[in-house]
Amino acid sequence: MQGSMFPFGSTLPSEAFVRLPDRSFHFQPVPGRLSWSRNYAAKGIKFICACSSLLFQVHGNVYPTGYYNVTMYIGQPARPYFLDLDTGSDLTWLQCDAPCVRCVEAPHPLYRPSNDLVPCEDPICASLHAPGHHNCEDPAQCDYELEYADGGSSLGVLVKDAFAFNYTNGQRLNPRLALGCGYNQVPGASYHPLDGILGLGKGKSSIVSQLHSQKLIRNVVGHCLSGGGGGFLFFGDDLYDSSRVVWTSMSSDYTKYYSPGVAELFFGGETTGLKNLPVVFDSGSSYTYLNRVTYQTLTSIVKRT
Repeated sequence: MQGSMFPFGSTLPSEAFVRLPDRSFHFQPVPGRLSWSRNYAAKGIKFICACSSLLFQVHGNVYPTGYYNVTMYIGQPARPYFLDLDTGSDLTWLQCDAPCVRCVEAPHPLYRPSNDLVPCEDPICASLHAPGHHNCEDPAQCDYELEYADGGSSLGVLVKDAFAFNYTNGQRLNPRLALGCGYNQVPGASYHPLDGILGLGKGKSSIVSQLHSQKLIRNVVGHCLSGGGGGFLFFGDDLYDSSRVVWTSMSSDYTKYYSPGVAELFFGGETTGLKNLPVVFDSGSSYTYLNRVTYQTLTSIVKRT
């Protein structure tokens, strides 16, 4: 699902590492097909000793599936849920039996929420509302409503529940994290039959931000996607050799999105005259998108060549 609300966006490339405090990205194509194996050195990827990072297998492909997802184990007892990776939004939510007013087809039974409601005064709740619009009908709970660029939406309430994770050194942890109990979903144009969304944005409600605030990981998220499908996602900074990473600064003008700033569009090595185009990295989008004016200009140039 596309979470970016900007007119010009881009899906993440083959390999992306994001250092959130420095708002930086690193891009480096991965040669050949990636298989899920701990023998990463044989795949041309060098990692250093890991002791406080989380690693997840990624499933899916650009075509024909059209999206990528990871499995998260949530609840007590922990149950599996397939979640869409989305760096274009913050909140992680599941279709929820609260009961559900409107839910769509999903691979697993609806999430049964815990009774641990996130109160209205919680900073995570405030982060989901525009300044001056943080008003709750019930101060004991936090209601949310998310709208995505593809026309989809999720309405629900915030709860806290246990997530079952394993550090890469084998140590288990079960932090209680805030997530959305979505009881009213409207599928968008890019709807995928999954259990929910894994929000990986820069906001306080992001899973990465919550884990970092609990001092469980360094504030770093990265993923590697193979052209043949699949890949991996990681939280923390123990899985790569920092001496081999080149960082690109993210713009401070965008507090909620990963963006290197504005771009100028070139075609055939020559400028198209289109400048100051805001660029957003959005793993929830399968393709690169252009706004209407940019798209029409580009197609006109292509037709003339």
